Amino acid sequence: MTSRALTVGFDLDMTLIDSRPGIRACYQALSARTGTYIDADLAITRLGPPLADELVNWFPAEHIAATADLYRGMYPDVAIAATPAMAGARSAIEAVRAAGGRAIVVTAKYEPNAKLHLEHLGIEPDAVIGDLWAEGKSQALIEHGAAVYVGDHIGDVRGARGADAFSVAVATGPCTADELRAAGADVVLTDLTEFPAWLSSYSGAGDGLPR
Repeated sequence: MTSRALTVGFDLDMTLIDSRPGIRACYQALSARTGTYIDADLAITRLGPPLADELVNWFPAEHIAATADLYRGMYPDVAIAATPAMAGARSAIEAVRAAGGRAIVVTAKYEPNAKLHLEHLGIEPDAVIGDLWAEGKSQALIEHGAAVYVGDHIGDVRGARGADAFSVAVATGPCTADELRAAGADVVLTDLTEFPAWLSSYSGAGDGLPR
């Protein structure tokens, strides 16, 4: 137990949820709807950055905003049910609670759709903050007092660093363990099944805020 309440932030895509099946299906549906070719299998290998960063590979710049709105509108019917939790996701949230802490989700995903994923899977964080990427996540982490941020992408490491939070990386997304370490992650786990044991050692160390 820490001497003060510990807040741990989690990324969503490829950290708490395996969003590849749902996003692949949504890109396929978007392609059919717009008549524009999208290599959905390629797109799901580079999850993490905002939707617009992927759409620019397939649509003219002047169509990105409208296409993103169309995608987000289609997403609940196409992607939510197709998306499972990552191994260890529920136990990771439960471990934070068991340590007397708060668990929040800070994600680049459109916030209403992020909440739908978590509700569908029965994962109940204390707060969900969407539409933030990389360094953009830092302010939300600061505002919520997050001492730890867990993510799968080098952008998540940058977000943690910007908030002076301990960066826990999981090698379950598009970035390798070596890439995550090179970006400055404080610790790299294989996946979230290793998180409860790590948290136990972390929250037992002094004030739970090792630097």
